[in-house]
Amino acid sequence: MTRLMDIIAQLISVVCYPLFIPTYGMALFCYAYSMHVQPLSIVWILIAVIGTLLLTCALPISAIAILMRQGKVKDIQIEDAKERRVPYIYTIIGFGCWSYFIIHILQAPHSLRFISIGAVVAITLVALINHKWKISAHLTGFGGLFGGLISYCLEIGAIPTWSMLCVWFLGALVIMFARLRLNAHTGAQVSAGWLLGMACTCLPYCIYLLYAA
Repeated sequence: MTRLMDIIAQLISVVCYPLFIPTYGMALFCYAYSMHVQPLSIVWILIAVIGTLLLTCALPISAIAILMRQGKVKDIQIEDAKERRVPYIYTIIGFGCWSYFIIHILQAPHSLRFISIGAVVAITLVALINHKWKISAHLTGFGGLFGGLISYCLEIGAIPTWSMLCVWFLGALVIMFARLRLNAHTGAQVSAGWLLGMACTCLPYCIYLLYAA
């Protein structure tokens, strides 16, 4: 049973790997926007999802793979906080390019623009905090996804249902369980990661709304 729980925790950690989250989020945004606002063209969706995948996932993972071959990083999860410093630089560059892509090339809706900016801020803060404290990047990513959902709902004037909120909170708890089960983080580190991610992708759009009002 213990072995099974470890395998489940590892599987959850892989599926919810931080660099996969932006692509999940973009696919979710395209679906929700097409359903609730106006249909997006297939071409726009493909460019948005593939561009997100390349800039926020493929680019950083390629850098991590090179570092692994050089022996500077042990594994893709990068559990050692000291090994995360160089990968974070490449990740920040990738996310910065993604934000430019969202704002200037896709000319995406305002909420998505501020979400992309918030994501850059979040990953930069995680990289800085990581020098002293191993905050959870997994929960920062999932918290960012939740904050992005709130920003999107604010833009279209929708109110998240209780069932939707419960699903998101349950998802956060599942990822927290996985990271704690693997002894990758403490309870404080996973909680702080979730709050940081949520704040970074939600607050920028909220501030924009206050000034735009």
